[in-house]
Amino acid sequence: MLREFKEFAMRGNVLDMAVGIILGVAFGKIITSFVNDVLMPPVGLLLGRLDFSNLFLNLSRQRYATLAEAKAAGAATINYGMFLNTVIDFVIVAFAIFLLVRQINRLKRQQEALPAAPTTGECPFCLSAIHLNASRCPHCTSALKAA
Repeated sequence: MLREFKEFAMRGNVLDMAVGIILGVAFGKIITSFVNDVLMPPVGLLLGRLDFSNLFLNLSRQRYATLAEAKAAGAATINYGMFLNTVIDFVIVAFAIFLLVRQINRLKRQQEALPAAPTTGECPFCLSAIHLNASRCPHCTSALKAA
């Protein structure tokens, strides 16, 4: 059983998938940092110094100035600002994956469009179709290549 598992785990497609998952997680962290640290601050500034990560609905009866205060007090909140950041993360990642898949599909179509190399030719003696690697014609038995 251990040997079968090792064979399964060492197949190319399983290893490729594992590498893809690891790279995807790292890419997701980069996008999250991009959204939170690069994209949202200027957007918040344009919207009047609005910090999206601090937008929340307080479900308790007490008032809290910031989300951190509400969390520290254990208040129930709906953190829609964090949700907006996460949605923007998702849209950017989905768009990047779309562009990647689109490019891969374009390359596959270009490769499929290339004509296949010919595998047959004509015998110079009887003009029958023969395989290019043949050393004798199967129809007239003429020697085609020096042995």
